[in-house]
Amino acid sequence: MRFLIVSDSHGLTEELLSIFNRHEQEIDDAFHCGDSQLALVDEHLLPYRTVRGNCDFGGDLPLERVEATPAGTILIVHGHHHDVKYDLNRLRYRAEEVGASVVLFGHSHVAGALIEDGIVYINPGSIRMPRGRSEKTYALLDLENGAASVRFYQSEDGSAVPDLDVSGKL
Repeated sequence: MRFLIVSDSHGLTEELLSIFNRHEQEIDDAFHCGDSQLALVDEHLLPYRTVRGNCDFGGDLPLERVEATPAGTILIVHGHHHDVKYDLNRLRYRAEEVGASVVLFGHSHVAGALIEDGIVYINPGSIRMPRGRSEKTYALLDLENGAASVRFYQSEDGSAVPDLDVSGKL
């Protein structure tokens, strides 16, 4: 299965649709890890399963999603309630509680992925205001036969950012 992951778009609209349309034919689902600053019913956000970030106001977005897929359970949070700017311990505990093998989060605007103790953690970075590097990024996750492959792309043109890519067994 293949999943599209974006985060921290902070008001961008056309870019969200452009990224989705770029990959629509090759993905099984799409997730937004919060700080869209858009309402759940905004047409630009509709293709994504979305959570609420610390810059999202109103109660129409959930703080957390737990999605059961044929490839395993996915936990989606923004990360501001899990101290992701410091470490991933609280995310790991929550993933264990819900039986997730994949954790998607944002908040720090720092793109990266890690596979540890059977769980893949993915922060797709920010498509508006990246930190730690200049590229505005999003990610694609492939799950197949107990293995994960995470690839990162630049939001403007879809070009690959291979030095961020991670793959391994879950």
